[in-house]
Amino acid sequence: MSLFITSLNSGSNGNCYYIGNKKEAVLIDAGLSCREVEKRMHSLDLPVTNVKAIFISHEHTDHVKGLPGIASKYKLPVYITGKTLQKGGFVLRDTVTLPLGANEPVAIGDLVVTAFPKNHDAVDPHSFIISGEGITIGVFTDIGIPCEHVIYHFKQCNAAFLEANYDEVLLQQGKYPFQLKQRIRGGKGHLSNKQALDLFITHRPSFMSHLLLSHLSRENNCPDLLMQLFTPHATDTSISIASRFGASPVYTVYKGENGVIKTIPAPRLLQGVLF
Repeated sequence: MSLFITSLNSGSNGNCYYIGNKKEAVLIDAGLSCREVEKRMHSLDLPVTNVKAIFISHEHTDHVKGLPGIASKYKLPVYITGKTLQKGGFVLRDTVTLPLGANEPVAIGDLVVTAFPKNHDAVDPHSFIISGEGITIGVFTDIGIPCEHVIYHFKQCNAAFLEANYDEVLLQQGKYPFQLKQRIRGGKGHLSNKQALDLFITHRPSFMSHLLLSHLSRENNCPDLLMQLFTPHATDTSISIASRFGASPVYTVYKGENGVIKTIPAPRLLQGVLF
């Protein structure tokens, strides 16, 4: 039993996360063009035709700018809240939009996707867990604070994409205007490295095999600094960083007779991935 996960891109220039089994998959957000999604999935030997639905977390451009193209070309249903659909002003031709409700599981073949509310400065933001084959994957990005919903679902995950957007010192000393700094760290913006680490240390389940640190700020974070922060606390969890410049490797999350067994991605998939 296994699920396959990858970040096709993660950052303010575009977010798109793939979770699937051997037959079907879903995309969480569509912040890449259809061409880029196709190119990156092809490079990872992932058939685009396996994607059966797209789930949208909120209306910000870096999460939806590629939505009309890929949804229309592949006739993919889009699960989105009514408020997000209205606020985003999307033009979704030849596309079925379906309502997305908090804590209402949606079956996509053998996968089950459940949305839940989060703190972010969008009209109706949600994060997701995706379950199948006895495995649960979480997508926790664009989080102002690790609220009770995030904590509850994080504790269930065999693997997770977790936002670590900014280093507090780099943000404070950086060139951003004061109002933008306040927006980022004000409780409805993004999760800091320290907040992400505290969540990981305090609430990581013993069976979490993979953690992909996601949505790093280009200006206010440093991948090496982040890895130095997390590595001493990793124990049996494989820590990696989801790039803002390319797809991550495909990670296979297994659940065998003795629980979850982590695997290391093929070396060729690591080539060309920059941070």
